[in-house]
Amino acid sequence: MRPVRTTKLLPVILAAACGSSKTPAVSPQSSDALVAEAEQFVKDMDPKLRKLQVDASVAEWTNETDITKDHEAATAKAGEIASVEITKMVKYARKFEPVMDRLDPDTRRQLLLLKFQAVPAPDDPKQAEQLAQIGAEMTSIYGKGVCTGSSCKDVEYWSKLLQSDRDPARLLEAWKSWHDAVGHAEGPLFAKYVELANAGAHSVGFKDVAEVWKANYDMPADQFEAEVDRLWGQVKPLYDQLHCYTRRKLNTMYGDAVVPKTGPIPAHLLGNMWAQDWTYLYPELEPYKGVAKIDVTPVLAKSYDAKKMVQAGEAFYTSLGMDPLPASFWERSMLTKPEGKDVVCHASAWDVTFANDLRIKMCINLNQEDLAVIHHELGHDYYFHYYYQLPIIYQAGANDGFHEAIGDTIQLSMTPEYLKQKGLLDSVVKNEQATINAQMKVALSKIAFLPFGLLVDKWRWDAFSGKVTADHYNQHWWDLKRKYQGIAPPLPRSAADFDPGAKYHVASNTPYMRYFLAAVLEFQFHRALCKKAGFTGPLHECSIYGSKDAGEAYKKMLALGASKPWQDALYELTGERDMDASAILEYFAPLQKWLEEQNKGQQCGW
Repeated sequence: MRPVRTTKLLPVILAAACGSSKTPAVSPQSSDALVAEAEQFVKDMDPKLRKLQVDASVAEWTNETDITKDHEAATAKAGEIASVEITKMVKYARKFEPVMDRLDPDTRRQLLLLKFQAVPAPDDPKQAEQLAQIGAEMTSIYGKGVCTGSSCKDVEYWSKLLQSDRDPARLLEAWKSWHDAVGHAEGPLFAKYVELANAGAHSVGFKDVAEVWKANYDMPADQFEAEVDRLWGQVKPLYDQLHCYTRRKLNTMYGDAVVPKTGPIPAHLLGNMWAQDWTYLYPELEPYKGVAKIDVTPVLAKSYDAKKMVQAGEAFYTSLGMDPLPASFWERSMLTKPEGKDVVCHASAWDVTFANDLRIKMCINLNQEDLAVIHHELGHDYYFHYYYQLPIIYQAGANDGFHEAIGDTIQLSMTPEYLKQKGLLDSVVKNEQATINAQMKVALSKIAFLPFGLLVDKWRWDAFSGKVTADHYNQHWWDLKRKYQGIAPPLPRSAADFDPGAKYHVASNTPYMRYFLAAVLEFQFHRALCKKAGFTGPLHECSIYGSKDAGEAYKKMLALGASKPWQDALYELTGERDMDASAILEYFAPLQKWLEEQNKGQQCGW
């Protein structure tokens, strides 16, 4: 399933979460008894936690692959039971705080991770039930999409219009249809969800959900916010140049009335429902027309089916010396949208029973974008595969950004040379123009995404903390999109709209900062793996495909799961203990120089 949201915490964070910075004094005899009880509690915890997580995961998989009222209700009930029971375990475990420094490292770590195993349930049973029901309902609303009578059009339908059409009126209609239908239905539910989820956070000693989420990164909340702002500061100059170039090109296409020469870009014109990925604009933004064409979609559409595309992704991982996917993967995965069923097409990877029950859930399109998505999702599955024998509480990424970065790192090795080796390109051109074209295509996905990856949870932190109230949710969303992305709504929006709900991760209450961190970590991982593979050329030319040395290094980090602090996992692979975006700048150095030359004389920024 989507990676279990666990991480390691500093003892001081646990103390703060428990509502006290002072450890109560206990007698030596009581202390010995508490230590023994804590050790036994952790031993007994694994099978209980495993059953709760498996039951919730099975119900969620069933609902997302066949949305019905019964499946939605079963998902809500399983989620409610898991949330309530795990919350009870968290509350009970707080009694061990006085002896945390006496526990062995493994016992202490499992107790620290426990409080992040589920959305905490409110103390009131009715509120706990309502929280689970609202969560399941928002996910189902998103999955069904825009419905007219009994006919529904999901996000895939509307996204394809944005990807392929260039008529601004039709693009606006598609954008508005999705945002209005899904957002309006979710808005009142989300406001209530915030209230109930915060009650759950209170029940385990946190101020609000924002504090719970920001406590996941081994540092105080304000320090973590400063850390992500530092990382964003490293890459913002590159994003600004890409934005400036893109706006000028769109202005040339559409004219001043649609895209102004200065200021933000209207959200519906970037080929993506959330303006987070601009890949589909590549034909319009291609620096050198016709040089080194790297669109493999025609070959995929002609010669591949969904299974063959997944097999191509699997072949990358096995080339590194990793294991083949189990037979059950091919029997149980959902690779295409079933006839006659409403499903959540949003791609995700699963270990449904946390026992190497690997699957992916996608409505695969035979195009280059989905080939890259497959390589990404299999990264999750291989992470699951290499840590599934650990205690279930350790079956997670070192931090949640790690889980998303595994497959994204592999995507960076999908170079033109790799695509040619797989028979998807006839030839590879190597010159400066080809380099700039190739980098532009990657940047329209990776660099365009960075500010969006940052702002989704910045918005939710403010919603959960009460910094912004429900009547200002939508305005704050667009304020942040303008600040970080330089993107504006294509038509006036009001407090009655709920445009954040048009994004799956808001509807499903999935934390999103992981994707921003992953966008940084993938380049850091890539640089380290290329060194392991013995590659000495420019970073953007490296593919680790076929390197057993790189694969062995990757497997060692994957096998740690969440059993060690993320700094230790990062050091295991890279020899570094801090997240660092300098590898992004190294990778895109040719493109950044080119963009700066193209943008001379332009008023960049917004």
